[in-house]
Amino acid sequence: MIKTEKLTKLFATEEVQTKALNEVTLQVEQGEFVAIMGPSGCGKSTLLNILGTLDSPTSGSYSFEGKQVDKMNENQLTALRKGNLGFIFQSFNLIDELTVYENVELPLIYMGIKAGKRKARVNKVLEKVNLLHRVNHYPQQLSGGQQQRVAIARALIAKPQIILADEPTGALDSKTTVEVMELLRNVNKEGMTMIIVTHEQSVADATD
Repeated sequence: MIKTEKLTKLFATEEVQTKALNEVTLQVEQGEFVAIMGPSGCGKSTLLNILGTLDSPTSGSYSFEGKQVDKMNENQLTALRKGNLGFIFQSFNLIDELTVYENVELPLIYMGIKAGKRKARVNKVLEKVNLLHRVNHYPQQLSGGQQQRVAIARALIAKPQIILADEPTGALDSKTTVEVMELLRNVNKEGMTMIIVTHEQSVADATD
């Protein structure tokens, strides 16, 4: 499904050049739950951003479903993201001015899906993350764990082939971390491919 070979990323300023990734080779198959673990600053998020086509490698190759991603132009990358890639971030990245329902609905609007179909899909995914009773609340009215569940619902709503999660439990307490990881495991058991980056051994262990 995903394959990289000797993926390298350099960040350069006038004074210094930093090698964020050094010839990373990996392969992820459909339905796997993969944890990429390491301390802060080791390049985990850089790798995830490249896998999510939010950044490009300096050298090396990256293919998704047999398509050479590192050779694509911006229009091709945008087309690849739609329906294929879902993102979950440590900081949730919810829009404060939108309700829970509207935050989750937003990707479907961008995809041009009609209102009637949007409502059914939003309600179904909010039921999956146990937040159907919070549809009219705003992000600041929710706990951190609830906000992350909204972010997971938003990632799932477009039915992507793969979810990329960047420190999805980094802002949560230990009890809520367990709940969120259980939710992600359940989603994975339904066939969703999952890649998360984390610096926590307990989170990496929870992907087994």
